[in-house]
Amino acid sequence: MIEYKQYTSLPKEYIKRKIHEFLTEDMVNDDITTINTIKNSSEITAEIHALEKLIFVGSQILPHFFNSKCQFKCYKKDGENVMPNEKIGKIIGPANIILSIERVMLNLIQRLSGIASTTQDYIQILNNNNIKILDTRKTTPGLRLFEKHAVALGGGYNHRLNLSKGILIKDNHIIAAGSITNAINLIKKNNLDLPIELEIDNLYQLKEALTMSINGVLLDNMSISNIVKAVEIIRNNKNNSQIFIEASGGITKKNLQSFVNTGVDGLSIGAITHSAISKDIKLEFI
Repeated sequence: MIEYKQYTSLPKEYIKRKIHEFLTEDMVNDDITTINTIKNSSEITAEIHALEKLIFVGSQILPHFFNSKCQFKCYKKDGENVMPNEKIGKIIGPANIILSIERVMLNLIQRLSGIASTTQDYIQILNNNNIKILDTRKTTPGLRLFEKHAVALGGGYNHRLNLSKGILIKDNHIIAAGSITNAINLIKKNNLDLPIELEIDNLYQLKEALTMSINGVLLDNMSISNIVKAVEIIRNNKNNSQIFIEASGGITKKNLQSFVNTGVDGLSIGAITHSAISKDIKLEFI
């Protein structure tokens, strides 16, 4: 079986570095509006509220937006259900600091909470604990680790983080290498200590794949009937019965249930990241 690292927590230094990058992007030459309208940075209290139901992501992230001049308290845990109008957190500190970070802070937790909520939607519709909902590399450039973190907190599973963390031989690799056998033999020749997964789109490719020693098979854009046949072939092969089997391609909330009895171990779904809609979260002074 293939098991990749799950990003339920994030390194503090990574969070701080990314927040600095995001704030610098938004304040290239300071916050011109705030510094010219607020002369005395008096202490003020602000609250963060959810305006719709969501799976919250941000308890590990939000504290790093504030310096020592601010007090921040988070009322919700990562992965927790939050209902409309519930309070997520409270900030006490200078108005100018809170105003300058407000938009970037909200953008990030809205995006991540949207991904976690979408992931949870898929899990509830599937309603099968034997099949993992997996993410993909179809993430926003610069936000991948955050977005995979959100998938994990939404109950999903993280596939390989990047091109260095696992071997996934796809159709264009096979064409470039000349064949499935060539591609796998070239990899094994280099003695890489990484799991090998092969993407196939027909049963002919599967038969060739099973003559090699691999760790996973990705059944891409195959019909449900062919997925069932592929799973049966793999499970009945004494040398490959423990292969991790995942399906991908065109999986939506509408057709998700059709995969329940296929026997696959996982469904990789790009939509949980690339098509997730940000949740509505607001900050207001009180």
